[in-house]
Amino acid sequence: MEKAVERTYVEDIERGIYDIKNEDRSKYKSKSGLTEEIIRDISKEKNEPQWMTDFRLKSLDYYNKRPIPTWGADLSGLDMENIVTYVRPNTDMKQSWDEVPEDIKETFDRLGIPKAERESLAGVGAQYDSEVVYHSMRDHLKKQGVIYTDMETAVKEHEDIVKQYFMTLVRPNDHKFAALHGAVWSGGSFVYVPAGVEVDYPLQSYFRLNAPGAGQFEHTLIIVEKGAKLHFIEGCSAPRYDVTNLHAGCVELFVKEGATLRYSTIENWSRNMYNLNTKRSQVEKDGRIEWVSGSFGSKVSMLYPMSILKGERAHAEFTGITFAASGQYLDTGSKVVHAAPYTTSNINTKSISKDGGHAFYRGLLIVGKNAHHVKSNVSCESLMLDAKSKSDTVPIIELNNDNIDIGHEAKIGRISDDAIFYLMSRGIDEIEAKAMIVRGFVEPITKELPLEYAVELNQLINLEFVGGIG
Repeated sequence: MEKAVERTYVEDIERGIYDIKNEDRSKYKSKSGLTEEIIRDISKEKNEPQWMTDFRLKSLDYYNKRPIPTWGADLSGLDMENIVTYVRPNTDMKQSWDEVPEDIKETFDRLGIPKAERESLAGVGAQYDSEVVYHSMRDHLKKQGVIYTDMETAVKEHEDIVKQYFMTLVRPNDHKFAALHGAVWSGGSFVYVPAGVEVDYPLQSYFRLNAPGAGQFEHTLIIVEKGAKLHFIEGCSAPRYDVTNLHAGCVELFVKEGATLRYSTIENWSRNMYNLNTKRSQVEKDGRIEWVSGSFGSKVSMLYPMSILKGERAHAEFTGITFAASGQYLDTGSKVVHAAPYTTSNINTKSISKDGGHAFYRGLLIVGKNAHHVKSNVSCESLMLDAKSKSDTVPIIELNNDNIDIGHEAKIGRISDDAIFYLMSRGIDEIEAKAMIVRGFVEPITKELPLEYAVELNQLINLEFVGGIG
C-alpha cells in the first residue's frame, strides 16, 4: 500500500502577550462615527488652539468628498459609523513608570518597553489608545537641545515648529485616510534634533490600542536638522477582538542637509485590524533616510513609506518584510521620488505567505525630468509556503531622464525541492532544512533591526515544520 504524502503545516504566529486584553476603563470616549460635532468635541477635550480645530474641520470636509480607494485591498468591511475615533485612557501623561496606572503599566511591562528603556534607549514614549501615557528622555539630550515629546504637548509648547511642518508632507487632501487622520489625529511623537547633534541611543515610541471597535490615529513628526543623526524606533500592537479596529496613523520625516535618520518599525496588529498608515520623508542635499519595516498581523494593510529625495546626493534605503497568514491581505511596498541629480536609492523587500495569506508588493519609483545621474536598485522577493497562498508583485517605474542607472529584480517562488535535497545530502534532516531556508530568507532583514526587535521578529517568524511540502 502506497504511503500517504504528508503535507507541511506551518504554525501561525504565536501572539501570546499581544492578545492580552485590559478592561476598558477609559476616561472619555467619543461617539462612534464621524461628524463635525465629534471633531469639535475631540479638539475641545484636548484644549487645542483654534488653528488646529479649523485644520481638523477642513480635513473632515476633504474626507467627506474623497472616495474610498478601490485599487488595492478590499476595504468594504470597514464601516466608519461603527468606529470610535477618540478614547482617552484613565490617566494623564507621566514621567515615571511607577505613576502609570497598574493595568496599563503591566501591559507595557509584558511588551518589554521599560526594560528596553533601561538597557538600550535614549528616550521612550508609550501611547495607550488615543493618548501618550508615559514619556521620558535622557538629560544630556535635553541639554543638547533635543526635543522629544508627545504631539499634544508639541502643539502647545512648540507651536511655531508644528505649524510650519504639520501635515505638509502628507496633506489632508492626498487621499481619504489622510483626510481622516487630519480630522481625528491623536497622540504620537514629536522629535526635533538640532544641527550637528548625534543622538547616541535610539528613541522609541510604542503604540498600543486596547479598546475594541476603536481607531488609533497617532501622528509622528520628526525634524533632523543639518548634519544631525537619529535612530527612531516605532512599535505597534493590539489584542484581537471580534469587531473591526482601524489604524490610520501618519508619519512625516524631515531630513535636512547632511543629516541621517533611521526609522525602524514593527507593526504587529491583531487580525481584526485595518492598517491604513501613511508614511513619508523628505531628504535634502547629502541627507540619508533609512527605513526598516516589518508588517505582521492585521486583517488588511495598505502601507507604502515614501522617500522624496529633494536635494543633490540624497539617499534612501528601504528594507522591509511582510508575513501574511490565513485571512490576511497585506498590500505593502515602498515609494521613492528622485527629484534631484545624483540621488541614490536601494529598496530590498521580502514577503512570506502561508495558509492562504496574500502578500502583495506594490512599489513606485519616479525619476524626475531634471534628476540626471540617478542610481537606484529595487529587489523584491516572495516565498510561498503552500499551494493555497498568494503573492503578487506590481512595481511601477516612471523614468523621465535617460542619464540614469536603474536596476530591478523580482522573485516569487516556493521552497526549492533541490535546495532541500542538497541540505539533506549533507546530513541535515528535512524539517531543519526547511527551517534553515526560511531563516536564511529573512536574515538580511533581521540583521538590520535593533536587537530587541530582531529578537521579537525571530519569535514572530519561528515556524514549526511537520512533514513535507507537498
